[in-house]
Amino acid sequence: MGMGRGGGAGGGRGGAGIYQDEQAVRDANADAPEIPGLWRRVASLFGAYKGLLAVAGLLVVITSALGVAPALLTQQIFDRGLFPVDGSGPNLEVLWWLAIAMLAVSVIVASIDLLQTWITAKIGNSVANDLRVQMFERLLAMDLAFFTATKTGELQSRLQNDVGGIATTLRSTFTAILGNIVTAAASIAAMFVLDWRLAILSVVFLPPLLVLQRRVGQVRARVATRAQRSLADLTAITQESLSVSGVLLTKTIGREGAETERYRAANLTQLRLQLELAMRGQWFFSAVGVLMGLVPIIVYVIAGYLITGGVEVTAGTIVAFTSMNMQVRRPLLGLMRTGLDIQTSKALFARIFEYLDLRPTIVDAPDAREVNTARLGEVEFDDVVFRYATAQESAAPTLNGVDFRVAPGEFVAFVGPSGAGKTTVGYLATRLYDVTGGAVRFAGDDVRELRRDAIVAHTGVVSQESYLVHDTVAANLRLAKPEATAEELEVACRAANLHERILALPQGYDTVVGERGTRLSGGERQRLAIARVLLRDPAVLILDEATSALDTVSERHVQRAIEAAREGRTVIAIAHRLSTIRGADRIYVLDRGHIVEQGSHDELVAAGGTYAALYREQDALTAE
Repeated sequence: MGMGRGGGAGGGRGGAGIYQDEQAVRDANADAPEIPGLWRRVASLFGAYKGLLAVAGLLVVITSALGVAPALLTQQIFDRGLFPVDGSGPNLEVLWWLAIAMLAVSVIVASIDLLQTWITAKIGNSVANDLRVQMFERLLAMDLAFFTATKTGELQSRLQNDVGGIATTLRSTFTAILGNIVTAAASIAAMFVLDWRLAILSVVFLPPLLVLQRRVGQVRARVATRAQRSLADLTAITQESLSVSGVLLTKTIGREGAETERYRAANLTQLRLQLELAMRGQWFFSAVGVLMGLVPIIVYVIAGYLITGGVEVTAGTIVAFTSMNMQVRRPLLGLMRTGLDIQTSKALFARIFEYLDLRPTIVDAPDAREVNTARLGEVEFDDVVFRYATAQESAAPTLNGVDFRVAPGEFVAFVGPSGAGKTTVGYLATRLYDVTGGAVRFAGDDVRELRRDAIVAHTGVVSQESYLVHDTVAANLRLAKPEATAEELEVACRAANLHERILALPQGYDTVVGERGTRLSGGERQRLAIARVLLRDPAVLILDEATSALDTVSERHVQRAIEAAREGRTVIAIAHRLSTIRGADRIYVLDRGHIVEQGSHDELVAAGGTYAALYREQDALTAE
């Protein structure tokens, strides 16, 4: 569906050739994705607002019907008030009543318009908000593999730009279509009442214009798709370049100029597409405007011939007819523009429904059950085979035939060279991915038979880069337990060896940590992440290289926090620094997806195998 690194918006930039090939593919496939029953699904979005739609529809019919009243009253003003056909001179009494009637119609229409505007704005914005929430909920339900293959900027673009792009259409489409149809129908009917011959002359050119308008709309829809994809690229560049990590990289390697040029180029592409979108079909409406402007001229000329030929046509009829022609012109142009907007918005709706139709690969079974608390803390891998979906079929599995069992309260560690599959063990234990073969058991049951939220409730993960939100220390802690009291926060932070450091911050627990916790040191961020996990009191704690990026002093602080966190829990540590797992009950050595050694630290060192070699290498580096 075009959402991997090589498709959709924002594919890889690994080289000029790759980029050009990708761009060619994207240009060749610029049409929106095909969504079966698209407009039926769009219509279903309004289902929750049927009552408001009915009221809005009634108001539109009333205002549209009243829209022809001024022209008809104008005819009466001319033929009965100003120039009565009996030649008796102006009838002031009739003139006053007709003038009051025209004023009353204007006041009623204006009042109804206010209410109608509020209702349509309510409906349109509500539907757009519903769509945004549905998409956000769908994205959160997706498995980790989806996010590793999709740029964050692309996701943001679909949530913000695509949904925002259809908001205006949603707010105005229903009333625009209904109102313009009723107004045009009433005006054309009134024209036939006034003079059927002139009416035929006025509407004979409409069918060809509608056919041409449809073709123009199809072209605009294709341009709109390219414009939204360009906007997704622009959003991705902004998100990448202006994040804390992105800015740090840019400044440390001196790429400010290059990044500015990249952003300028993306902006120029967006500018070109927006101009193309704005001008596509403009010539059509210019031609329609000129053609409709000819109608009053034709009416005057034909009326002259009719009068010359002895046909009775009053001045009031001619004035009312030309006024009615203007009344027809506005809704017809409005319908054509709305039609173009709808065809253009098809691309946006298709991109939105494309994401709403995503289905996560990891879902609870219909009969999924709770965790067996009698065996809580037990984790087992039974002949596990795992291959990432993005891996080539010819490549070896990331894990192959992995067997181990961790008893409740045990501390086990996984070590090995980079790419050996250590982190994958943690992913599978928490069911962020599902195994390709074999089984992962949690508390004695296959994880695929358990509710995933039940597994999450009993596990805690501390990764190498612990994510913190741009909020206070307390708010970051309460992500794990929103109802936690101040006393509970303090207990958790004391256990994580962090409480005293927090008190030294300017506002203590109310100190804002900055984006991704940049106002804290690496060790402080890790200890805050550990305290957050301790608030949840999980039975299984997974440490994914939690100290590998820290200096020696910070590592000691974090290590003490980890020691406290391990008490009474099952701990699975994915380790890079072997010094942090010397006290493990059992150490598994992974190499190329296989467990090649297992045992305690002393046993493995004595065995003189892979672990001993890794240990000697790190020991030598530390000595230097």
